[in-house]
Amino acid sequence: MNAQGLVIAAALVAWPADAAPPRTPVQSISFETGPCFGACPVYRVNVSSDGAGSFEGIRFTAVAGRRAFRATPAQFRAFARQLEPIRPLLGPVLDGGVACRNITTDLPSVTVTWRSRRGTQRFHFYYGCDMERNRALAARLNAAPGLLPIGDFIGSPR
Repeated sequence: MNAQGLVIAAALVAWPADAAPPRTPVQSISFETGPCFGACPVYRVNVSSDGAGSFEGIRFTAVAGRRAFRATPAQFRAFARQLEPIRPLLGPVLDGGVACRNITTDLPSVTVTWRSRRGTQRFHFYYGCDMERNRALAARLNAAPGLLPIGDFIGSPR
């Protein structure tokens, strides 16, 4: 093994087992919720690695229309880290990349889009897809918006 191989191997050994090694740095992330049969908040958030963000309240949000916000570097990193484990290597992934065996109707969905020098990756998830099996995935997605300074725009959970 050459010196470069030893450095890479040492870095991989030192990397925490539960954390994915960083991929191409993200330039922006979009997080968009879809409607449900009821009063689920429907909104679109775009945030860039430089902290510039926009929120668009579409339905059942405290703020309707577009609002700009600033995320601190720590907030952007936390948001990106929360979503990184579900970031596809290439292209789009629907419903966690698995066929739904049990579907509950009338629930919301979320689409996350990453843009970087590597291109665009998209992950779409319907909350009614195998709810028990996808509980951890749903919790990860639900927690992500709370890492950005947009809580007042979304409003209280209904």
